[in-house]
Amino acid sequence: EGMADYIWSKLATPGEALLSVGTSRYAREQGDFSYKNCLMAIFEGRVIGMMHSYALRETPDRPVETDPVLAPYSDMEIPDTLYISSLALDEAWRSQGLGVQFLRHAQQRAEDAGLDGLCLIDYAENHGARRFYERHGFQIVKTCQIVPHPMLNVTGEAYLMYRPTHNVLEKKP
Repeated sequence: EGMADYIWSKLATPGEALLSVGTSRYAREQGDFSYKNCLMAIFEGRVIGMMHSYALRETPDRPVETDPVLAPYSDMEIPDTLYISSLALDEAWRSQGLGVQFLRHAQQRAEDAGLDGLCLIDYAENHGARRFYERHGFQIVKTCQIVPHPMLNVTGEAYLMYRPTHNVLEKKP
C-alpha cells in the first residue's frame, strides 16, 4: 500500500534507495523490524508468501507522532497483542490455505508469548483481505482516515482489526 516506502523515505539519507533502507531495517538482529519477526513461504526456491509480526506492548513514554501521514495511526494499536504488520501472498497462491497457515503461526506465537490476541491494520479498499480476516475471526475495532500522499496507494479509511487468542477466551467467565 506504500506505507513502508513512505516510512523508509523518512529514514533514508539523500540518494539512498528505499529498498536499501528496508533491507537494513530487516537485517537487524533486534527490534520489531528484524528478520527474526518474518516468516517466509518458499516453493521451488521462490518466495510465495510472507508475514511480518511483532509483539505490541504498552509504551507510555512513546513520543507523540507529529508526522501528518503517520499521526492518524498512532492510536491504532492494541497493547499485549501480536501485530501483523504485513501478510502477503503471491496471487497464484491465494485461496489455497497459505494465509490460514500464516494466521495459525501468528496465533501460536501470540499464545506462546501470553499475548491477548492478534491485531492488524487493513484498508477499506482491500475488500478481499478484509473478508479473509473477518472469516477468520477478526473484527474491526477502530478506524482512522488515511491522509493522502503520493507514495500511498490507498485512500479512505484504515481499519484496526483484532482477534483474541485462546488465552483471552479461556479467561472469560
